[in-house]
Amino acid sequence: MKVQLNLATAPQANNRPFVVGSALIGAAALIALLLLAHAAYSSWQDQRQLRAQISSLQSQIRVSQAQQQQLAEYFHSPQAQRVLDRSAFLNSLIDERSFPWTRIFTDLEQTLPPGVRVISIAPRLANSRAEVKLEVGAENGASETQFLKAMETSHAFSGLVVDDVKPASATTGPGSTDTILIDLSVWYSTT
Repeated sequence: MKVQLNLATAPQANNRPFVVGSALIGAAALIALLLLAHAAYSSWQDQRQLRAQISSLQSQIRVSQAQQQQLAEYFHSPQAQRVLDRSAFLNSLIDERSFPWTRIFTDLEQTLPPGVRVISIAPRLANSRAEVKLEVGAENGASETQFLKAMETSHAFSGLVVDDVKPASATTGPGSTDTILIDLSVWYSTT
């Protein structure tokens, strides 16, 4: 049989709960440290990729701005201005050729009362509308009033502005029955 004798003057303290507790806390702290380190590394990696993408996009923006500057300088050059002016002139010619003359004459025919005739017509295209300047001759004041009322109520013409009303002179031509000349402008929808 064995007898255990404690010859120490103080009894031996039991430090086992402290050691176990501190080991568990240390293990939990180590796990938390590893998790936080992994999260920080992942965040750093993601930010590194974002920084690389931002850097790439910024370099593309710089290249695009340089190209835009070159194009702006080109389009402000005298040679390009000549080409742009020529294309604007050609587009205006195309627009004039595509003016619906038959439609406007049909609409004018429906609008003109007896005793009124169109002496001159000058359209100017703007977007999908045309500003039409007309010189009209009328036999008398009643025909003039009837024509202006018809133009105001017309669906094809809008924005009637009478520029000038004057008595007809010998310049209207021989055999003309016009006593009044009216200069006016209206908007005509070409669509």
